[in-house]
Amino acid sequence: MILWGVLATGANAADPQPYVTDLVSTGQGDLDTALKASSDLLALQSTQAVGPFALAGRVRDEYDRLRTALESCGYYDGTVHIILSRPKAGGQATPTPAQPTAPGAQADDDAAVLNSPSINGKSQDLANWIANVPKGEKIEARVSVDTGPLYHLGLITLKDDKTGQPPKLTPAQMKALGLVTGQPAIAQTVLGGGGQLLDALRESGHALARVEKPTAYLRPETRTLDIVYPVTPGPMLNIGNISLDGLQKVHPSFIRRRLTVQEGQLYQPSKIEEARQNLTDLGVFSSVGVKDGSSTAVDGTMPLDFSFREGKRHAVGAEAGYSTDLGARAGVNWTHFNLLGNAERLRLVALVTGLGGSAQQGLGYDVYADFSKPDFLQRNQNLSARIEGLRQLFWSYRQTALLVRGGVARPLARNWNGNFGLAAEQESIEQFGVTRDYTILSVPVSTTFDNTGVGNPIEPATHGMRLSLGVTPSLSLGTKGEGTSFFAVMNASASTYFDLTHLGISRPGRSILAFRGTIGSIQGASTWNIPPDQRMYAGGSATVRGYRWQGVGPQYGNTRYAIGGTSIDAGSVEYRQRILHSFGMALFADAGQVGESSMPFDGTLRVGTGAGVRYYTPIGPVRLDVAVPVNRAPQGDKWDLYIGLGEAF
Repeated sequence: MILWGVLATGANAADPQPYVTDLVSTGQGDLDTALKASSDLLALQSTQAVGPFALAGRVRDEYDRLRTALESCGYYDGTVHIILSRPKAGGQATPTPAQPTAPGAQADDDAAVLNSPSINGKSQDLANWIANVPKGEKIEARVSVDTGPLYHLGLITLKDDKTGQPPKLTPAQMKALGLVTGQPAIAQTVLGGGGQLLDALRESGHALARVEKPTAYLRPETRTLDIVYPVTPGPMLNIGNISLDGLQKVHPSFIRRRLTVQEGQLYQPSKIEEARQNLTDLGVFSSVGVKDGSSTAVDGTMPLDFSFREGKRHAVGAEAGYSTDLGARAGVNWTHFNLLGNAERLRLVALVTGLGGSAQQGLGYDVYADFSKPDFLQRNQNLSARIEGLRQLFWSYRQTALLVRGGVARPLARNWNGNFGLAAEQESIEQFGVTRDYTILSVPVSTTFDNTGVGNPIEPATHGMRLSLGVTPSLSLGTKGEGTSFFAVMNASASTYFDLTHLGISRPGRSILAFRGTIGSIQGASTWNIPPDQRMYAGGSATVRGYRWQGVGPQYGNTRYAIGGTSIDAGSVEYRQRILHSFGMALFADAGQVGESSMPFDGTLRVGTGAGVRYYTPIGPVRLDVAVPVNRAPQGDKWDLYIGLGEAF
């Protein structure tokens, strides 16, 4: 039922007619949301002004829309009230609704006119009344509802659409429906239950299962809603023939080896989607799709059709970064995403480094080529290799080196990955006026754990933990009488993230506490028997901000020449707050030390604090941090600035 009333007196026509809608709250958040989403009067009041007759039609249609919203929330005996009024003198709208009690008053669903003695004391068409509103004067449309009693679910029946009998379902499939007699008869829940049942049937191999829109039977005497679901489970099927369409430069044999679903395997949409996503993650396709290959079973199976659109094979990019200690670095890169047809990736990078910076003595370079091959020898085992030439002119030492390294990485368990590699380095290092040449052979072995759920390393983590453990046995073959030394570099780092939403003081992902810890030790040789670039240093964004790179640890006298050490320990705590949509800020404190002993927690502890701002882009946050030392080292920086892409950790 709908009650329409109009109050005030008419004068001159206004076309189009402005109005304002007052949708009275019911006090129920979900219901109010549904009513607001359904109200055309509210949604269109400022964007689509219309004339009197169209506005009258909009008022009439509002009834059906709001009644549907009421029923969707379980209120089947609700009443909608819509009252139009003009402001009184002084700008106040008439608050009292006019009741359509006069003989002949219409209140049915199709009514376009309400006969009411409240309009000039006589019956008058609603559209004509609107037309008589003075030009420029707004009408107030006051919309309210009486919900009536809440209906609940009554009898819930499943019926096989072919046999008319209850289908044979497992307890798990019945549980997936998620409906029980007596719960509120909310449309979204009822429709969602059918979708959940369909998902459960398909996940059990019933690829052709159908769950139709349920039929509802209203029982006003008991204020219940009986529901009947037409269900056709269909046969249980395995995966049939798998076709691959759209491949051009990528080898089909590689894709078939890469697929995580095979012919003869039970048809399960979750496994099929996992296979599709796995192929997408290769990075060589702009899109990967999969669909059932038939509308009927084929020899007791369901064929699958995978479709591919290959992405661009080449990309050219630029990269840059800046900090006051390491200065600016800038360069270009070129990437081939499918070098040999099996998603191999080749990346060439050329960088100029040391453009200014308190830890630098001059310009350097870093030129390298990275090669990666997925599924090397066996599935999920990836090969990576690098050849690199670099020159670095730190205050601590000057280095020119050629490096070659390679390794394989593979998953070890859920969230765990392992890496094993070989590396060789030929370098010439000048330190404190003495130049030495080294040939270094090493065997890096590491394992990592990551349950943050963040696939892109630039994207900030908001929960979970990251852990890295590594050991690198190394053999240094010195020249000019330096001899041979054997040593092992051991390190561990961990970071964890806590979302303050768990304390009820922020929205998810907006306020984060981040913690980082690092510890390391070099065993088997003393400081001076280890090549300078293999020693341990601290300072900078990776350890203790506020101190330049290599600015924490043993120094040569009161100079800025760092000696390096054989142990390190450092920790950081950072508070990250997102502001508005694209901006954020951070407060942080770092502490760490480098010792000449191989046992950590030795040396002079240095502490730095600071703050930063963030600008969030689609590929990750742009970070700008400023840090100051609490107990500044001799010849140390008074402050440091760091600019980069992604969080510090």
